[in-house]
Amino acid sequence: MIPSTFRAFRVHGGDESHRSGLEQVAIDDLSPGEVVIRSAYSSVNYKDALAGTGRGRILRRFPLVGGIDVAGYVVQSRDPRYREGDAVLVTGSGLSETRDGGYSEFARLEADWVIPLPAGLDVREAMVIGTAGFTAALALYRMLENGQSPAHGPLAVTGATGGVGSLAVDIFTRAGFEVHAISGKAAQAAYLRSLGAVDVLGRDALATTRPLESARFGGGLDNVGGAMLASLLAQTAPYGNVASAGLAASPELPTTVMPFIIRGVSLLGVATAGTARAIRERVWAHLATDWKPAHLDRILTREVTLDDLPTVFDGMLAGGSLGRALVRL
Repeated sequence: MIPSTFRAFRVHGGDESHRSGLEQVAIDDLSPGEVVIRSAYSSVNYKDALAGTGRGRILRRFPLVGGIDVAGYVVQSRDPRYREGDAVLVTGSGLSETRDGGYSEFARLEADWVIPLPAGLDVREAMVIGTAGFTAALALYRMLENGQSPAHGPLAVTGATGGVGSLAVDIFTRAGFEVHAISGKAAQAAYLRSLGAVDVLGRDALATTRPLESARFGGGLDNVGGAMLASLLAQTAPYGNVASAGLAASPELPTTVMPFIIRGVSLLGVATAGTARAIRERVWAHLATDWKPAHLDRILTREVTLDDLPTVFDGMLAGGSLGRALVRL
């Protein structure tokens, strides 16, 4: 049963008119969709913090409920694929960009983007993984499609203490790769090793400005962009793959064509929001089985409610995040 009103974290306006906070909304205030769920959990991602504070142009219309992912239980469905009580999840798919997102006690969703919760995961685990873990797993999926193997050498993960980075260290290790974590937070070396990192390197490991260096890594996942991504490309072994998933430092890429035409290195884009449903299902099937992170209890460093979101956003944008923050709905 859907109550007449319920709580949601809503974002209004843009630039100077930005405001956000908890509101009482009705189901018909939400974006249209065939499936209504009682939300159980969401999470906090970098894009959520940008959208919730107005410091990034994430939302394409206003107002919208924030939260780029959600998991919960179906309470209504006009689509025969879903029945009342089914456990489901949604990541990306326009949530908190073009349609209302997951920071709401009830969510109305387009059926084509709803993924049945795969066996091997519960709704809480699904949101500890969430968009961050899906991003890391999609990067691995793309690298494997392009021929990556442990024989190429270790995979580097930049921004390793964040949500995507932490889960990537765990997931890549589960998939049989040696992982070298790159982080500016030296105090978190033990944390990264506990997730499976064989080596933990400072940012100076990717400080080179030369177009090519000795091959040090078989490939990797970059969450930072800018000079670090350029340096990772310059240190990647022949026919290795580097997946680009973030721009925490910069959207620029000061590189040359030399890694590509001399070593055959591939730079692969990871765009999770519009990933085709068939690929989503395959990636989530891996995340529930052979790629399921082994250390979700360590990666989950904070569990919060809707009331706590502004504080979490500010801490994340100030560089103070570690692992994952789960939102209990």
